[in-house]
Amino acid sequence: MHGVSVLVAGAGLAGLTAAHDLMSVGATVTVIDARNRAGGRVWTIRDDFIDGQHAEAGGDLIDEAQHEICGLCKDLGLTLAPILRNGWGYVRQDDSGRPRLAGRRATGGWDRLPARLADLIHAYLLAEKRWDSPIAADMARRSVAQWLDEIRADEKLRGTVRGLRAFFLADPDDLSLLALVDQFAEGNGSWPGRMYRIKGGNDRLTAALAAPLGHRLRLSTELVAVTHRGRGVKVSVRHAGGVSQLDGDYLVLTLPATMLCRVPITPALPAQQHAAIAKLRYGRATKTLLQFSRRFWRAPGRPRAFGSALPLGAIWEGTEEQRGRAGILTLLAGGSASDATQTMFTGNGPRRMVEALDWLGSRRAELVGSRLVSWEADPFARGGYAYFDPAFDPSLRSWLARPCGRLFFAGEHTSFRWQGYMNGAVESGRRAAAEVAASHRLLGGSGLTASGSSRPQP
Repeated sequence: MHGVSVLVAGAGLAGLTAAHDLMSVGATVTVIDARNRAGGRVWTIRDDFIDGQHAEAGGDLIDEAQHEICGLCKDLGLTLAPILRNGWGYVRQDDSGRPRLAGRRATGGWDRLPARLADLIHAYLLAEKRWDSPIAADMARRSVAQWLDEIRADEKLRGTVRGLRAFFLADPDDLSLLALVDQFAEGNGSWPGRMYRIKGGNDRLTAALAAPLGHRLRLSTELVAVTHRGRGVKVSVRHAGGVSQLDGDYLVLTLPATMLCRVPITPALPAQQHAAIAKLRYGRATKTLLQFSRRFWRAPGRPRAFGSALPLGAIWEGTEEQRGRAGILTLLAGGSASDATQTMFTGNGPRRMVEALDWLGSRRAELVGSRLVSWEADPFARGGYAYFDPAFDPSLRSWLARPCGRLFFAGEHTSFRWQGYMNGAVESGRRAAAEVAASHRLLGGSGLTASGSSRPQP
């Protein structure tokens, strides 16, 4: 693809991965992003903490089964540090309402959830997990809360499902039953396997991908309009208060759907594709990073990660692979728990959150640093990551990733197996880059190029 110009909108993990792969086959790539930093929802926080420690405000945990991101890290010379080796525990409230740490074998409804979903999973597998089937449509229009009512679920099972807010970023009332069935049908209903984090911070990956771009990475540059016709692609961008145009042969769009739906595209996308982008919802997600003078949560045999239905959400150690006496706890609250966490933090700062961690031993250490990041308040994301509600037509899902002429789409929301994960962003970026290369070959290598080389008339 030497001499071929590709524009990439979005310098998050998907866009930077697409740029990396396209440059590797000779394309001239320009990446634009409205933020003043690369990385998107991969964001490592360092400035707020002592002893040189850091924690992830965005994408954090990497599963051993996520081969694309693991392979990309290896290719770039980055080290994956093992974390959470004692697995996950679970926190539930006792009869008096006080949080209590339960063992992995005493998680209440968790072990029963796959069994209660078994008939739905079987039907879904008969449909070969196709989201355009009547089986999927029937599940999709029901919320998880409706299903819990239908099966007359007890409070333990309901509490377990509420605890999944930190995973789906949606409450049972807002989450499509199909999304829950799909997750367990993938075999992901069991406790996670080996987990990793990039040594030195997950932003080392986005930094390594961004470095070769040099001046072709244009930050603080907002995409405001797209025109795509037979002879190429033109985009209007806003930078430093002015609007200018960029031309290219192809355009890869990796913006979250919450932002992409605001960009005028001419000619318009197919009606189904426009509807898929416009109707996709993003979950409320608040990450709280609390640094303590000592790691009081550590005890022999105790996990360093805990699921819960508490307002604080899921909790895990964010500095397991880092040295120092101090340590950082990461709290991820999704759905209505995100609202509750923000209210708690706003009302009395992090102190109230420290008190809410008393069951873990928070009184035995001093709080020395904190940071709260609410992704629904982020103007360039407007949410943590995508989820599917009962109003989303499942037959539209495939349209999220479908190319349209010289436009290609990537981002975690376009991934089928790894939607919501960093691996989904990487995988989708690689897929979009491969689609651009394949489309260029199908066109016979013809097209308007950055160097102005000739091409056959349409």
